[in-house]
Amino acid sequence: MTISAQSRESVATEPVIDVCGVSKWFGNLVAVNEVSLQVYPGITGLLGPNGAGKTTLLHMIAGLSGPSVGEVKLLGEPVRQNPMIYRRMGVMSEHEAVYGFYTGRQFVEFAAQLHGLTQTNTAVDRAIEAVGLSDVQGRPLRTYSRGMSQRMRLAATLVHDPEVLILDEPLNGTDPHQRIEFQDLMRRLAGEGRTILISSHILEEVEIIADRILLMVSGKLAASGNIRAIREKLDQRPYKVRILASNPRSLASALIQTDAVDSVTIDPDEAIIVLSRNVSALQRSVPYLARELEIRLLRMEPLDESLESVFSYVVER
Repeated sequence: MTISAQSRESVATEPVIDVCGVSKWFGNLVAVNEVSLQVYPGITGLLGPNGAGKTTLLHMIAGLSGPSVGEVKLLGEPVRQNPMIYRRMGVMSEHEAVYGFYTGRQFVEFAAQLHGLTQTNTAVDRAIEAVGLSDVQGRPLRTYSRGMSQRMRLAATLVHDPEVLILDEPLNGTDPHQRIEFQDLMRRLAGEGRTILISSHILEEVEIIADRILLMVSGKLAASGNIRAIREKLDQRPYKVRILASNPRSLASALIQTDAVDSVTIDPDEAIIVLSRNVSALQRSVPYLARELEIRLLRMEPLDESLESVFSYVVER
């Protein structure tokens, strides 16, 4: 599966997905509140707690629902009621029933026909092979596991070779091996120049594959960027750093005297836990102090640069 060089060039200089001042309300409920964002080629993760407005936002981006206020463009064109744009995107909703009596192949063939493909065999073969289900494509969908059903739904999403993929919780029901295969497939598709927007609650999986993160809280865009950039912007919260040393108590006593350290504790495993708002200064001072005190420094690692810790802080603050 590849997209044309001309398409890659056209989407490289402008956002593929452009959401401008979008709000969506249902009666008195505001589901999405004045959200503006841009998505470029590569893999972008859309994260947030339940009720944050992620699915509502994805529906507007996919053209399944119109905004109450604002505008959504995809590939430079308004997305709502634009059939030609629909054929350039692949959408996989979180909740979508499948006909259990269809075989996997029939299900993907049906999706190909809906997208107007006339010669479907090659496209269907390619999509099913991409998700690793060629050996079970003749079985009825009702005999599939949840993870297998998700992967065949992904094949149906890919069958028309879309430039943009919008995937809502695609990892639901997949086992660890299937998630690794999914990661490989997403990287391969992104490497071909596609734009992939993934909503997921499996933070560690998104952290591995996403180039950029969008964090939604209470209908608003709370943060965006790569994980480290988001964490660096949260400068009101000290970094937590874990240090292992041959004499932790002596090193801890010395560290608490430095300007780079807010507080120091020693956990039950005799590891030093440091809170610091100036990690670069801390990184310079720790080796110096260890050498001065003739203490062997064993390990130094940040504890809250993971997506999970950033996500928790943004949601809870």
